[in-house]
Amino acid sequence: MQFIKTYLIIGSTLLLGACDLFKMKGEVEDEDDPIIAAVGKTYLHASEIDFIRGDTKNELDSAELVSRYVQTWIKKQLMIKEASKNLTINEAELNRKLLDYRYALITYEFEKSHVEKNLNKDVPLEEILTYYNQHKENFALKEIIVRTNFVKMEKGLPQKRQVERLINSNRENDRKEIKDIAQRYATNYFLEDSTWIKFDDIILNTPLAQNANNVQLLRSNRTISAEDDSYAYFFHILEYRLQDQVPPLEFVKDEISKIIVNKRRVALAEQLHKDVYNKALENNEFTIYE
Repeated sequence: MQFIKTYLIIGSTLLLGACDLFKMKGEVEDEDDPIIAAVGKTYLHASEIDFIRGDTKNELDSAELVSRYVQTWIKKQLMIKEASKNLTINEAELNRKLLDYRYALITYEFEKSHVEKNLNKDVPLEEILTYYNQHKENFALKEIIVRTNFVKMEKGLPQKRQVERLINSNRENDRKEIKDIAQRYATNYFLEDSTWIKFDDIILNTPLAQNANNVQLLRSNRTISAEDDSYAYFFHILEYRLQDQVPPLEFVKDEISKIIVNKRRVALAEQLHKDVYNKALENNEFTIYE
């Protein structure tokens, strides 16, 4: 699908450029459709940029978009003009390419419409789990991930001692208390202890970001505290996975769901091609001559 998209982007660009080659005859300006730019005898009319004005209600944004479009159009025409001076254009080959791009675009839009209409994006947990178990090695971690509680607060606050005491506790009342303190006094905190996150993300802008050996740090400490000139930082590491280890299902569940949906998308496109071919074969819609 990515190849098709790239092909179409390139093709559409060449298609638009090539079409301009056939518009190099003189044009008489229409009062109802004034010319707003010209390169030689190739003209850009106001009607050709109406779609830009219609896409935005903001006049300033509209003017900026029009200006960009005009500049892009001029640069394209200048390139076409220069290319025409230096290249001998094979009209038959050019027309063949234009047809190829047209057919590719039509086919792509048809395929896209069919896939989106029939694609089931609902992926049950059982299917995700099956895929995870069959492809665990594909999800080996490139960075350390953790489940952790984290609180950052001004180090002069008297509540600092309460946080230091409560952050290790698993008691429900203590968990509620530290969350209340964090909401009222912390500069930053993360107390979603069921969520896996990248360790580098949670220690960003803390003194731990300068630590040379995070693996040793995690293996040696479940509770980590640090200070800088202004703040105190408290971490309670509940669980971690190191680089090259297999992450828990929760960490890759969304990624697996996207993979499965994309596989369905590819399968639908492939099946569409087969169905169209087989239907034509049954109805004798094509002939192959020896």
